[in-house]
Amino acid sequence: MKPVQAVTPARFFAWHRLTWSLHHTKMHDPDEHGNMCSLERTNNYKDTMSNILITGATGFVGQRLLAMLNERGHQCRAAVRRASSSVDVASESIVVGDIDANTDWSAAVQDIDTVVHLAARVHVMHDQADNPLAEFRKINLDGTCSLARAAAQAGVKRFVYISTIKVNGEVTKDKPFRADSIPAPSDPYAIAKWEAEKALREISQQTGLEVVVIRPPLVYGPGVKANFLNLIKLVRKHIPLPLAGIDNQRTLVALDNLVDLIICCCVHPAAAGQVFLAGDDETVSTAELINRIANSLGQRSPVFFFPPVIMAWAAGLLGKQAVWKRLAGSLAVDNSAAKQRLGWKPVTTMDEELTRIAASMGGSHH
Repeated sequence: MKPVQAVTPARFFAWHRLTWSLHHTKMHDPDEHGNMCSLERTNNYKDTMSNILITGATGFVGQRLLAMLNERGHQCRAAVRRASSSVDVASESIVVGDIDANTDWSAAVQDIDTVVHLAARVHVMHDQADNPLAEFRKINLDGTCSLARAAAQAGVKRFVYISTIKVNGEVTKDKPFRADSIPAPSDPYAIAKWEAEKALREISQQTGLEVVVIRPPLVYGPGVKANFLNLIKLVRKHIPLPLAGIDNQRTLVALDNLVDLIICCCVHPAAAGQVFLAGDDETVSTAELINRIANSLGQRSPVFFFPPVIMAWAAGLLGKQAVWKRLAGSLAVDNSAAKQRLGWKPVTTMDEELTRIAASMGGSHH
């Protein structure tokens, strides 16, 4: 048995890239509960909205969305940057190149009823661009507007835009974010996404294109990569984590829940013109999330108590105040707008999705 590594404040905050994953979204089963937008109900609308264009179809969320849409009988077309990109065999693909204001979308949107726009320049921890906001605007604002205008001109009926919960803000205090909360984006990624939302509303008013906005928090599910995957790997190594004293509230969204909501927004008449916050029904603390990951792996929790006030002091000493704020802060989401307006409900639970992730990774490493 390997010796347990000592956890010093310096070592702990050296893992700060993992904690970033609890705060940011990187952009990416049939319903058993009889939901309005489940497999059976979705098929009620498929005859009127069956031809769907998906951007970002090769990404984490896009691949699952494409598979579920094909399974539910929709005709899908994947817009890809390069001919070498692989997509679901049941789908047509079309090469559009890089996404910006000059992208030619005319062939991609031909004979399409609904566009789902997932593709984006994603938020990164240490952006190397000289002007990050300009780079985000190039793809996430200008590229989005170019696609929406081309879609409207081609007679596309609906445009489902996958934005980010960061449009609402970075942290919640006493109340969760709601769909009607006043937006408060604070970094270039979120600002560009919010600007794209506003621009889409203008295009909708000018052209009649139905726009639906979905703002997801962190998405997790089988195939998840980057920081969430690193967090799972950390838990698998049985490394003790001094997080039991953190009592925050965070909402995540399981991949299948987000995909089901996207499909619902593609087909449900009442989704037009609305903003929906995606999220699981349950909120968890950072410690509880790690506990649940450990449980899904069949392991004991690696979390132990260490006074948060000392952790906060150490973070300040090491220049990691922002890391501590993300780690210990709350980001709770109220998903009731989709429930009330669309009759939507999550199709899976956090424990079920974490179990699927563990199974896809081959279970626990002892």
